[in-house]
Order: sequence, then C-alpha cells, then structure tokens
Amino acid sequence: MTTELTGLTAQDLVDGYRKGEFSPVDATRAVLTRIEETEPALNAFVRVDAEGALAEAGASAERWRRGEPQGLLDGVPVTVKDILLQRGAPTMRGSKSTRTQGTWLEDAPSVARLREHGAVFVGKTTTPEFGWKGVTDSPLSGVTRNPYDTARTAGGSSGGSAAAVAVGAGPLSLGTDGGGSVRIPAAFCGIFGLKPTYGRVPLYPASAFGTLAHVGPMTRTAADAALMLDVISGADPRDWSALGPAPGSFRDGLRDGVRGLRVAFSPTLGGQVAVRPGVASAVRHAVTRLAGLGAYVEEVDPDFTDPVEAFHTLWFSGAARVTQQLSAAQRELLDPGLQEICAQGARYSALDYLAAVDVRMELGRRMGAFHSTYDVLLTPSLPITAFEAGAEVPKGSGLRRWTGWTPFTYPFNLTQQPAASVPVGVDEAGLPVGLQVVGARHADGLVLRVAHALYECGAAGISAP
Repeated sequence: MTTELTGLTAQDLVDGYRKGEFSPVDATRAVLTRIEETEPALNAFVRVDAEGALAEAGASAERWRRGEPQGLLDGVPVTVKDILLQRGAPTMRGSKSTRTQGTWLEDAPSVARLREHGAVFVGKTTTPEFGWKGVTDSPLSGVTRNPYDTARTAGGSSGGSAAAVAVGAGPLSLGTDGGGSVRIPAAFCGIFGLKPTYGRVPLYPASAFGTLAHVGPMTRTAADAALMLDVISGADPRDWSALGPAPGSFRDGLRDGVRGLRVAFSPTLGGQVAVRPGVASAVRHAVTRLAGLGAYVEEVDPDFTDPVEAFHTLWFSGAARVTQQLSAAQRELLDPGLQEICAQGARYSALDYLAAVDVRMELGRRMGAFHSTYDVLLTPSLPITAFEAGAEVPKGSGLRRWTGWTPFTYPFNLTQQPAASVPVGVDEAGLPVGLQVVGARHADGLVLRVAHALYECGAAGISAP
C-alpha cells in the first residue's frame, strides 16, 4: 500500500480521498516512509516535518470525512525548495551565512496558495547557495544526488525538489528557475518541470536576480503541473510584477491534442550546441511521435546567437547584490564558485547591465517574431545527462561555469517565455533525458497541452528509480 500511494499523482490522491479508498494520513505516512528509505543517500531535504505533516493530514482527513475539502489539493503531500518562505520553517537558502533566528511567520505567495488549498507540507528541499548554479550542493547542506545513480548530480538549483518527486517523496514540489533551475534537475531526474511565463506565479520577496527568476511546479506529469499551476498562479499584492488572473483553468484544453499545431524542432540551436547521441536519439524519437499525432513539425532554428554573456552580466550582478550586505566573515562561508561570480558581478557598470538588457530585449523581439510562425519550439532540455555529483561542470569538459552545459535553458529566462522539460526516455547508461517545450509568452496552457500529448501517446514518462 505504501509503495502504491507514493506512486500516485496528485489527482489520483484527490480522487482516492473523495472515494474513501485511503486518507491523507495514509498518503502522508507513505511519503514519510519513502523519505526514510531514501535519505540521507539522496540528500534531497534540509528539513522534514513529520509531526507537522501528520497533523495537517489529520485535519485534511476530517474535512474529507465531512465531505468539505478545503481546495483542489486538500491532503496532497508537497515539498518546497528552501529558497521560498514557508511559515514556521526556517528558510536558509542553502547558505551558512543565513541567520537561523527569526519567527518565520510568512509564506511566499505560491506557498500561501498551496496552504489555502489544503496541501500537506512535508519538508523543505535542498538548493545551492541562493540558487546560484545548475547543480545542487552547498557548504550548508552538502551534495544532493541523482535517484538513478547516486554517484551523479540531481542537477539544480531545484535539485532537492526534483529528486524528492522522482522517488515518490510527494507528488508535487515548488521550485524556482532563473536560468533553468526547474528544467535542469527535471531533465536529470526524469520528472516534469515547468517554468511558467514570468509573473504567472507571484514571487515574494523579490529575487535579487530580478525578472529572470520564475517559480514553477515540479511533478511527475503535465496534468499534475496544470493542476498545481491552477492553485499557485493566484495574484498576490506583494508582487508588483505579477500577472493578472489566468484566463481560465490550465486543465482546460489539456487533452485537445496537437493536431494542426505548427511545431519547430531545433535539435542543436543551429549547430551551436553539441548534443550527446543518446540525448539526441531520445528527443528525436519523441518529436517523431508528436508528428504522428498530427502536428506539423519542421526542423528549424530560432534566429539568435548564444546570449550567454548578457545572461552572465545579469546573473552575476544579481549574485553580487544578494550577498552585498554580508560581512567579511559571512563572505568567507560562501561557496567558492559563488564568491567568484559575486566578485565578477560587482565589477559590472550600470552601462554594462543596460547593454545586457538591450540584448535581452532584442532576443525577446526575435522570439516574438518566431512564434508568429510557430506555436511551440522543441529542443533537448540539456545536451547531456547527469554527470558526477559535487561538480559544477562535467569532469574533463573544459567548461568554467554551469552555463556552459545549459545552452537550451537560460535563453528563455531572458525572454520570460514558458518552458517545460518533459522526460522522454533514457540514454545508453539508463540516465533520464528531457525534451524542452517552449511557448510564446502567456502560452502556458499550450506548453502544458503539448507536454500532456506526449504523455498520452506514451512518448513521455519513464520508470521510477
């Protein structure tokens, strides 16, 4: 029963509660047992609140008994990346420089929406310091490992969330994505991850990385992500940049299929990216399946060159800003790589920053024009599969920073477009491969619809580790 419950989607759990087949307490106990089985080997959690979770599950069970569920996710176990505020739980942001003292009385907007809908908060998941890189390790919490091979990284910066969802430690997790931090670990860990259009999910406190930073669902299916997005996309007055109410449920039209859609497939961004054969093969197979469903697929590349230098200017400046108020003693506690990019970011001028904004605006213009012809763009999520744990870049790659192996993800943080990573198989070593689906700004529902079609036809989803 325990194994069966941890393999269920959020929607399966809600249906089971409604029918009286099992209770939120049963599901929460199963998740807590799963965490005991997989921790500390994975190191996906910085905090597990078994007592609090069971209390919340008990209250949910009573609501279901009365036939009065509180919301769309009443009784569903969830986890939260330790970047986001959660009432009653310290938010350490992966850093020894963060002070533990505090009353911790406030929820981030997305956390507040989950609470309003009756979700059961199981724990906080690991992150690198301040979410600065595409793998998950930090001086505070150590190395987070991949469920498919614990010698390898889970990816990052939402690596703890991805690993937790992959092994059944809750079907839903909240992640953040400033350059791929939802999609990277989703691809490495074989789950679904969505970076919604910027502002669709409110964020508070505002990120030092500015309007690169998104909050999004990490789940096992596109359908669960649509359900979760319905909950967390509600407006919040604390975020002045948040979008207005969504036009409807993200579950509406999820099963409308892809027949007639204009799909662009760019396997290497015009030869700019060297993609491993196992990744290329799995992605191309999934794209072929999509064409078989009636989509008009054309192999074509978006019209841009790698914007990595502009991204670095914005990202490294944000890192310098987030650590600006730290004392000299606190700075010595930081990840050495973070110290390096902070120093670089502090050297940029205002004109450098505005030049990067110009690059960003031009990239947005180009992608706007691209989507006037194509409904969605498909690429690999990453050109590689998971590499050794504890390293920022693959050994022997000659790369300096994590952006060297994530060329498919960070451009779409610059443009603020919705983008999802869909698990579409494994490589020759049995490691998960992700396919990225990118839509025009505000086309979150379409991205989810295309991803769901891949699940429906069997091209998406892989066996749990």
